[in-house]
This record gives sequence, structure tokens and C-alpha cells, in this order.
Amino acid sequence: MEKIKLDDLQLKIMKVLWKYGELGVSQVQDYLKQEEEREFAITTINTILQRLYKKGIVNFWKNGRQYIYRAEVSEKETQTSMTSSLIDKLFKGKSSVLVNHLLESREFEAGELEKLKGLIDAAQQKKKKDE
Repeated sequence: MEKIKLDDLQLKIMKVLWKYGELGVSQVQDYLKQEEEREFAITTINTILQRLYKKGIVNFWKNGRQYIYRAEVSEKETQTSMTSSLIDKLFKGKSSVLVNHLLESREFEAGELEKLKGLIDAAQQKKKKDE
């Protein structure tokens, strides 16, 4: 599959499918309303789902008169693809530049920096094992 590119509404719909599983369009609309506290037109959701289908990101089948949709790519696959694209476009392919940017521009909750240190240590250990 080529790189996954999702706009904001596509990503919101995918988050609903990842969280709740196989859904009809009206169910997606209901869950979006709960999650976003905003109502989207059923035609808008249907159009977005059809675009996601054409990209191979969702699939569907007919159950009576209703189309049931399910995610064909995982949340992890999407995160990996979209993050890689972001790093390539904004940070010249350098993950360290992204991390530095985050460290300089964001406030971190207590313990987050320690957790990041632990993740870096684990990555270094894995790299040493692989060599």
C-alpha cells in the first residue's frame, strides 16, 4: 500500500472505526457526534467513507439496505505512514530534528521526559543487539 494520507475528517472517521469496529454510516455519524460533539451530515460521512474505500483504507459489504464499513489498515500502520511522511516533509527525514523540535516547543507532563529517556535507552539496546 502506498503512503497513507488522511485529512482531519478522514482521520476522525478512521478513529471511530478503529475504536468501535464494523459500522454502518449512521452509526459512524452517531459515534462522531459523541466523540466530536459536532454533527456531520450523513452524506458527508458517506462521501468520506467512499473516498477511503477507493484508497483501500476501508472496505464494506451490504447488509440488507445498509453498507457496513470496517478499517482495512490499522491505527499503528496509519500512524507510522503519516509520521514518516511528516518527518520527511518537515524535518528533512531526520527523526532527531523532530524530537528536538518537540523538546523545545512543548511542555511535558511530569514523568514524560523520564519515559522518553527509557524509550531511547531501549532503542539503543535493541540497536546494539541487532548489530
